[in-house]
Amino acid sequence: MSNPIKIILAEDELSLGEILTDSLESRDFDVLWCKNGQEVLEAYEKDKPELLVLDVMMPILDGFSVAKKIRETDADTPIIFLTAKSQTSDVVEGFDLGGNDYLKKPFSMEELIVRIHALLRRNGRQESLQIGHYFFEFKKQILKHNSKEFSLTHREAHLLFHLYQNKNDVLDRSFILKKLWGNDDFFNARSMDVFISKLRKKLILDSNIKIINVRGYGYKLIC
Repeated sequence: MSNPIKIILAEDELSLGEILTDSLESRDFDVLWCKNGQEVLEAYEKDKPELLVLDVMMPILDGFSVAKKIRETDADTPIIFLTAKSQTSDVVEGFDLGGNDYLKKPFSMEELIVRIHALLRRNGRQESLQIGHYFFEFKKQILKHNSKEFSLTHREAHLLFHLYQNKNDVLDRSFILKKLWGNDDFFNARSMDVFISKLRKKLILDSNIKIINVRGYGYKLIC
């Protein structure tokens, strides 16, 4: 990848924190190592990482409290919890608070790396996604077809990304309205219809790509 992936690592155990930081940096990650929950929130506001690896048991604020605070304004940045806890109730609580994955100590470095890359792929960190004969650069909000290049707005890019994630399946209308517009009222629904029309026009160069309206449910990207 051309740019290092910025990660916040929260681990108060110094020896483990050093090992994890060194291992991640040797794989070209840009690591911000924090030793308590307050440091995590300050680093998150300042640096906006692409993923967070949070130890559950930390001083000042624990990992669950940090995740809850971040999820108040950010539903997308992936969060992996690290914990020595093994109770099912703890795992459930972690996911309920917005965690995307849960790794129990002790764990292998390779397992952590695999899980990080899996979450980043799901979150659009790949430099280019192929949609039919198009290439979609989600982070740059650019759609390319041969020599043609289309600039996308923030909502167009996010809408296309969620359609791509659910390609050949229905993207729930209410879900995407609440995620990108804040609520699923009539006026926002009409606004989304306009954005769908704009995407259709940009995707017209490949006749095998269609965005169809599944009445009463949502939209489906066929490719």
